[in-house]
Amino acid sequence: VIEEFLTGEEASYFAFCDGETAIPIAGAQDHKQVGDGDTGPNTGGMGAYSPAPVLTKEIEDRIMKEVMIPTVQGMKKEGRPYKGVLFAGLMIKEDGSFKVLEHNVRFGDPECQTVMMRLKSDLLKALIMAAEGRFAEMPALEWDERTALVVVMASKGYPGSYEKGTPIKNLQAAGEVPDVVVFHAGTADKDGQVVATGGRVLGVTAIGSNAKVAQQSAYKAVDTVDWPNGFCRRDIAHRAVARLS
Repeated sequence: VIEEFLTGEEASYFAFCDGETAIPIAGAQDHKQVGDGDTGPNTGGMGAYSPAPVLTKEIEDRIMKEVMIPTVQGMKKEGRPYKGVLFAGLMIKEDGSFKVLEHNVRFGDPECQTVMMRLKSDLLKALIMAAEGRFAEMPALEWDERTALVVVMASKGYPGSYEKGTPIKNLQAAGEVPDVVVFHAGTADKDGQVVATGGRVLGVTAIGSNAKVAQQSAYKAVDTVDWPNGFCRRDIAHRAVARLS
């Protein structure tokens, strides 16, 4: 099998669909590899941020026009109208051109955490109007223009084997860091103590005026969490931060 070798930056883009058309949600960029500097094996995602600077307004407009809307219209034409969230995984080249790597029909994890931190409109209302095919009467979605960033805290050993049931402390203090929300992904309550039950366990998410500010807040909260059996990447949003300098 001979395939084209793709170079550039991967990015994610999301749209709401009502069976007839699509409206933009937001773009994001995640970090698949387990180690700093994008090293090591692939994972379900070790962190993400939104918006992604690689997705300029011009590129986002083209993604909607050339990818998302034609996909929804094509599914309707084939007798399979789709209502819900449409995801596109893309490779963005240096010249602004792009290739679609994959489609999915869900919010991505951990991209979802960053997108939800930025959404100011009522999510439930948007989902109901999508399900009922009423986008023609839906007002434009409102967004926080700041950058949201999530750092995934995972169990040591992930994405290989890892110990379950390890205690996690200081979560309340971590969540009290300004502009931070700690999302739980793989935890349980055991006799009043939060314990880890999965590989990717916490999504420590912050929002700030730019990627650097959000990064600093997220890692301040990460460092507040008392979990000896946990680890994370220390360079989430390194591309966006580098662009700032």
